[in-house]
Amino acid sequence: MFLTLKNTGTRLAGAVALLSATILGSAGSALAQEAAVIGAPKPEQLGMQEAATSIAVDSHHFHNMVLMPIITVITVFVMLLLLYIVFRFRASKNPVPSKTTHHTGLEIAWTVIPILILIVISIPSFKLLYKQLDLPKTDLTIRAIGHQWYWSYEYPDNGNFTFDANMIQTADLKPGQLRLLETDNEVVVPVGKNIRIQITSTDVIHSWTVPSFGIKHDAVPGRVNESWFNIDADKPGLYYGQCSELCGTAHAFMPIKIRAVTEAEYNAWVAEAQKKFAKVDGVTVPGSNPTDVAIATPAAIQPAN
Repeated sequence: MFLTLKNTGTRLAGAVALLSATILGSAGSALAQEAAVIGAPKPEQLGMQEAATSIAVDSHHFHNMVLMPIITVITVFVMLLLLYIVFRFRASKNPVPSKTTHHTGLEIAWTVIPILILIVISIPSFKLLYKQLDLPKTDLTIRAIGHQWYWSYEYPDNGNFTFDANMIQTADLKPGQLRLLETDNEVVVPVGKNIRIQITSTDVIHSWTVPSFGIKHDAVPGRVNESWFNIDADKPGLYYGQCSELCGTAHAFMPIKIRAVTEAEYNAWVAEAQKKFAKVDGVTVPGSNPTDVAIATPAAIQPAN
């Protein structure tokens, strides 16, 4: 019996070791395919997608607590004003039309009040814009490069490899995958880290947009736009976005798929990706996916002053 228990324990330990090696040894296995889909539109959804970064949280607060109350008050006021005018100045009660052409106090009011409203809106708006563009100390840099019509990505901090991310056609989708949002290669990032995203384009203006991150920046040829995000440590999972600029015929078929994982899973994925994908300097490895490495050398992709 002792030998049986010992053999069983040995086999169990071996299975655990094999599982651990499998998880940490390859990118495909390290990133569980059953990850929760957090940042994606849902049928009959009202409101914005779930916020996964502090920028998105602030954006939602700005929308819900500043913009919505203001526009609601304006809408109700204008509706009541129209109803009052229709009732008070209808033809049956005013057989002799008024010849009033202006009212000084009214003209001052409808000029000053909108200015004050815009000032109230501008204060939190500028703070949010400043937060998006004022990069903190970052732990990782990723470059997103727009093409007609797909995205390619570079990881300069992890071996300077690059890969393309093309949309998976509807006929090739697997059960559970989202139509028009899945890509053949995923952008993988660690949670709880400050990630700088550098965005540019090789042809026309695209827009790299991930609603759950609060990120939406244009990809402009010859220029690099920068922003950053930090995914909450308790929200690993899948996040989706799309190009939000009218960039041509296949504009609707430029999805963005991001897998947020733990740091250990990310390191395992990087080790595999360094072997799988092409180098930015054009030196490829066997089995890699050749991409447009010539258009985005380190010298060409630098933040604009």
